[in-house]
Amino acid sequence: MYKFLLIFLILFVLPAQAFELDPSVDEEIRKNYNPSAIEDKLPALPKTSPNQSSSSYTPPPKNLPSTDSSKITGGVKNLPSYSNVDKSTAIRLKRGTKFRVKSNSYLADTTQVGTRVSFVTIAPVYQKFVTVPAGTTLYGTVIDSHLPQIAGNGGLIEVLVDGVAYKGQNYLSNGKVTKANHKKIFFNNIKGKHQYWKGVSNQVGKGQNFYQKTRRASSKLSNNPITNIISPIPTIFGAGVYFVNLVGSPIIAVGTKGGRISIPAGSEFEFKLRDDVYLQY
Repeated sequence: MYKFLLIFLILFVLPAQAFELDPSVDEEIRKNYNPSAIEDKLPALPKTSPNQSSSSYTPPPKNLPSTDSSKITGGVKNLPSYSNVDKSTAIRLKRGTKFRVKSNSYLADTTQVGTRVSFVTIAPVYQKFVTVPAGTTLYGTVIDSHLPQIAGNGGLIEVLVDGVAYKGQNYLSNGKVTKANHKKIFFNNIKGKHQYWKGVSNQVGKGQNFYQKTRRASSKLSNNPITNIISPIPTIFGAGVYFVNLVGSPIIAVGTKGGRISIPAGSEFEFKLRDDVYLQY
């Protein structure tokens, strides 16, 4: 019986006493500390300047510096700003109007797309209510270019005339090249010479020249009684090479590249407006 009572006290009574809280400890903490004022006693954070970032990372600039195209091809250094036009009071240069100009910039198939170029008119343009005098500046942009390619394709450059200067103001335009150095230009593409067929002719010519050399060699061998018996061999071999070059020339000439384009500053061009241009008088 006593053993049962002892076990009961150990299992139930003693643990209850062990978990009894002492409220006097909480009271002591409240006297010495104010929980609501703990943040006021924390040390202040170090101050930073307004321009100093909390992170060492610096974002890249939104606008990257661009290469000055005038250093590459002699293009327009500063882009012109175009004026707004009230069409109800403006004077119109009709679509189809042509300008004879000279270039201020060197143009070639190596000129980068986007390069700005300029031209000066060498003859006045007369229309109703307006005369565009000689010496007027026209602006353009290279919108396509490439070096000579295989299959005989020549180099290419395409210029869009997108601005006309008139009485101190610049006006938007849309013009194409119709002549370059007095040669007609189609589809606004200034192209180098197509040389595929020239490549074919060169291959046939190489075979023919080789055949002629072998015939001369056979002739020399036939003059000697000792080598006379083998004299036909060079001619037969030369004829074979000639035949291979003749038949294979259309395929071999595919690797031929076309002509280059190089137009110095001061060259003459002709431009034609594809849309009306409105000038403020």
